[in-house]
Amino acid sequence: MALHNNLGKEGESIAKQYLVNNGYEVLDENWTHGKAEVDLIVYKDGIMVFVEVKTRTSIAFGQPEEFVHKSKQKQMELASSEYIEIMNHKNDIRFDIIAITFTKNKNYNLNHIEDAFWPED
Repeated sequence: MALHNNLGKEGESIAKQYLVNNGYEVLDENWTHGKAEVDLIVYKDGIMVFVEVKTRTSIAFGQPEEFVHKSKQKQMELASSEYIEIMNHKNDIRFDIIAITFTKNKNYNLNHIEDAFWPED
């Protein structure tokens, strides 16, 4: 597996543990619909949350969350619509980003951005 894939998987694992520690129930991981993938789908307080995890080893080219472009947001919206229909979810939803940046000493900074975006029509 390529190093960037390992980094991404490690970031998703950290994000999942963070969410569980903060009272979220994990419904699905790496859920796909067509070409769209949602890293984590979690649930808390009646809200279904679709989470994109971005992991980087440096912020030299920008913060990790800056790489969740409009095309990714649209893909997440399409996937979430299908998931909501399958699960027959009638309550609120939200799109979050968890941005993780590793430091040189193998520690990391985690930024959980709730309600990070709402894909446009």
